[in-house]
Formats: sequence, structure tokens, C-alpha cells
Amino acid sequence: MEKKPINSVTRCLLTQLLYTTLCVLFSATRGRAGATATRELLRGFTATPDPSISPFQALLDDSTGNYSLGFLRVNRVQLDLAVVHVPSSEPLWVANPTRAPGWSAQTRVFFNGSLVISDPHTGAFWSTETSGDRVWLSNTSNLQIQKLDDSPSVLWESFSFPSNTLVENQNFTSAMTLVSSNGLYSMRLGPNFIGLYAKFNGEHQPDQIYLRHKALEAKAEVIEGQGPIYIILSSDGYLGMYQNGSVPVDVQPFSTFQQTRSGTRWVRLEPDGNLKGYYWTGSNWVLDYEAIPDPCELPSSCGSYGLCQPGLGCSCLDNRSDYNSGRCGPPEKNSFSGDFCGPNEGKYWVLRRKGVELPYKELMGYEKMDSLAQCEKSCEENCTCWGAVYSNSSGFCYTIDYPIQSLLVVGDVTKVGYFKVRVSAGKKGVEVGYEVGIGLLCGAVLVFGVVVGFGLYRVRSRKRGVSGYLEEDSGVEVGPYKNLGSASCRSIELCDR
Repeated sequence: MEKKPINSVTRCLLTQLLYTTLCVLFSATRGRAGATATRELLRGFTATPDPSISPFQALLDDSTGNYSLGFLRVNRVQLDLAVVHVPSSEPLWVANPTRAPGWSAQTRVFFNGSLVISDPHTGAFWSTETSGDRVWLSNTSNLQIQKLDDSPSVLWESFSFPSNTLVENQNFTSAMTLVSSNGLYSMRLGPNFIGLYAKFNGEHQPDQIYLRHKALEAKAEVIEGQGPIYIILSSDGYLGMYQNGSVPVDVQPFSTFQQTRSGTRWVRLEPDGNLKGYYWTGSNWVLDYEAIPDPCELPSSCGSYGLCQPGLGCSCLDNRSDYNSGRCGPPEKNSFSGDFCGPNEGKYWVLRRKGVELPYKELMGYEKMDSLAQCEKSCEENCTCWGAVYSNSSGFCYTIDYPIQSLLVVGDVTKVGYFKVRVSAGKKGVEVGYEVGIGLLCGAVLVFGVVVGFGLYRVRSRKRGVSGYLEEDSGVEVGPYKNLGSASCRSIELCDR
């Protein structure tokens, strides 16, 4: 059988096909290689976000493959430098720059002895400010800057700068702070207690403590002058508080306390202000601990001017607003100083409610007063007071020096709340919406009435004009329409007919 020769056109097409295939394979190989993280970052390393990758771009892996350091996409257009738990994609640590950099080719991370996030316009967003030789990620998720010399040392580690999460066997000391992802809540250690705090009144005002867990000191005591306390999350399922030695001064057991679990554990300060513990089953995280089990005891479970009733959920303090929207009023604007005596911020109205109390009143300051009127007057005359709750039985007057958050429903109607509501803020959800609605309805009715009245007037006028015209034609004068020679609009309209 005679073979047909391959002509030049066919040969050219085959060559182009082979070249295209090789290019595609090479590009795919390069893409995979670029996305593959390394086990260490040395001096001279640099990386930029890849726009085709979402939500996480790995830069550095630990030896087990369970943890990675990389770019975590935030709000689609921004990023955090984060350590994530790879199987669940949960971030366990973020660098926490003062401003989140953009997910763009302008942003880069580099290591020159310090690990730095920067862009050409802002400069450095965040830096470890070290002079190390390599960046390394341990198999416990601890990110480290190491010095490699005759005696290798750790110059910086992420475990010393936690964000909102503590992992197993990570020391949390009195020099550290956990901060929720929304920045509203924090956890700090006192001389013998764990404290949870809320930032309700801006950056320059003291935080409000809403939970204080004091050491029970069952097996060991906190001794003054013997150093600060610290806490550790144990793999046995408890949060242990220590001062010196291996005997805890306090133990907060989890649901799986002293049960064998192969998965890792962590505790996190959540955006609602609760401290929660979890363990990994191999496929998902399971809730194992809550510092505040009752949602109504949270600092703002129902939002601004909300009312929480255990077992029944949320409503609003004013009894008129609908909580279906998830809140009773808009949050206070950042521009408000909290000074009700200011020229632009002094306008407010007063909301009173019986049968309410503060969820953490035992941690708030109070004064003993003779009457509700005296308690109210003390708040009214205080420019920075947002409200007060008075108990007739005890005479305690609790003043609130931050924007009103959620309160508790109680059966004792002698516990009365007095709350200031800014005219420009609180009335949006509490009263202004109601008043504006009524005003718009009344305005619509008025406009409708005017339109209908004018229409009826026009119809009657036309009828009277035609009848006058006919009657005058027959010699009978009818009111003002007898003179059709006038230059009125009605005369013109009738003439046109």
C-alpha cells in the first residue's frame, strides 16, 4: 500500500498543535509550582497576591501540612497575612496591621531579616522588626523568626502576639491581649482573674468589664509578689490558670474534660464577646466550652437599646419597634463624643422602662440613692451619662457611661431604667421611623384631598359654565357667567368648543 506524503500545510498544523500543547503544559506546571508553599522563608523572599487565587494563597507550610502562612482574602479586595488550619481553612493568627492592605499586585510580603507587609503608597503596614535568618512555621501553628548561628534562637514568634485565638499549649500571659475580629471585645488577665472587656465608648475611654473569672485556688493559691498569672489550654480539655509550678490555681473544664481526643483544640474570643472552646474531629470543629452559657448575659446580645428575655429572645426597650430587623436602633456614630452637653450633641429624649436590669451589674459602679427621681437627676445632670438603672428594693443606682446596649427582662417592676436617646440616632429605630411614617401618611392624605377637591371644582365649574352659556342665549342671566365676552380662561375654553 502506497503511503501518502504529508504536505507542508499538514506539517505546519501538527507543529503548531505540538507547540501549543507544550506551552499549556508548561504554564500549568508553572502555576502549580508558584502556588506550592515552601518549608522556610529565607532572606530575599518576596511574594505578591495572585488575583486568580481565592480565598487563601499559601506561602509557607509546616512539616505536617496542617498549617500554612499566607495571604487570606478579606472582603474580596483586602488581605490579611494569616496562619490557617488547612483542613478547615480557619485562621488561627493574623498579623493585625493597623490598616488592611489591598489584594493587588502593589501589595507584597518580603523577608529581609524582618517579615514585612508593604505597598509603594503606604510603605510598611506591619513588620516583625527583627534581624533574623529565616521564617519557620512549627507543627503547632507557631510562626517564628529564627537566628541561625552557633546557638540558634527565636527572635520573634506569633504565640507571643495572639490575635483572637489560643491553641493547645500556648501560653497566654498578662502582657498579652486577645481581641475579637470586630475589635469590640478583648480578653486580659488581672492579678488573679481572667477578664472580658467591651469597647463601647470609643478608643479613648476605659473599657467596660463584663466577665471576671477569679481563680478558685482549690489546689494552689495566687501569692502576691510571686509573679503574674498565665493561662494554658490543655490537651486534656481545660483552661488552666497558673502562677508558679505545674499545679494550676484554677481549672475551667470543657465538656470533653479528661477525655481522649486526637484532634487539636483552640479557644476563641468571638464577635459577640463570648469566649468559646472547640476541638477538631477530623472533619469539623465542635463547640466544647462557653465562658458565658446564657446568651442574655452577653454584653450586647440584642444590640443597641435591645431587651433580652431568657428563653424568649430579643425585643426592644420602647415596646413599639419591631426587632425582626435584628436591632432596635442604629449604632451610635463614631463622631459622637458621648458629651450630651455639647452644642451639636445635646439633643435627646428620655425612654423609661420598668422590669429591667443590666446583665453584668455586679461589675458596674453604683451609688446608693433615696429615690428613682434622684437617680434619674444624677444622670440627667451628667453630660457623659447615657442612662441609669435603679432598684427600689436596694436603692442602688447604676449609671451607664457608654451607648446603651442590651438589658435583661426581670420580673421585679421596681427595677426601672432611664435611658437617653439621641434625637439624630436612636429615634431612627425607636421613634423617628414611627413619626416620619405618620408624617408621610398625613402628607399623602392632604395632597390626595387637594387633588380630588381641585378635580371636583373643575368639573362643577365646567357644568356651570355650559349651563350659563345656554341660558344667556335664551335671554336668562345666570350669575357670573352671563358675560361670555370677558377674557377669562373659562370663556376662552367655551369659545373653543
